[in-house]
Amino acid sequence: QVQFVESGGALVQPGGSLRISCAASGFPLDDFATVWFRQGPGKEREWVSCISGRTSADGPTYYADFVKGRFTISRDGAINTAYLQMNSLKLEDTAVYYCAADPRFIHCSSVTQTPSDHLQHWGQGTQVTVSS
Repeated sequence: QVQFVESGGALVQPGGSLRISCAASGFPLDDFATVWFRQGPGKEREWVSCISGRTSADGPTYYADFVKGRFTISRDGAINTAYLQMNSLKLEDTAVYYCAADPRFIHCSSVTQTPSDHLQHWGQGTQVTVSS
């Protein structure tokens, strides 16, 4: 049984930092593209960052323009966990953050062009609130 569990969400002040995690079981995150999405209040879900599967010829990491230079995605295959380090947080970063992956995709260039509803495996999300 595949399970993704996000954790680490919290209330943080603007300009602060936070690292959220996605622990997977039953699915080898290293082998496939892992994507972080978010959905803010009253907003559509949007992809935030992606890390390619280890055999992909793509660049290793992708970032949406609105987080470039502030967020860093990483993955530890030994413990089957993906991370999103978020720095210089802004009010508009407030959202539920989800990790997702699909055994059909190892390339970020492909998975980020796929409607998110088509991805097979999702976590339950973790709430990040940026507020003073």
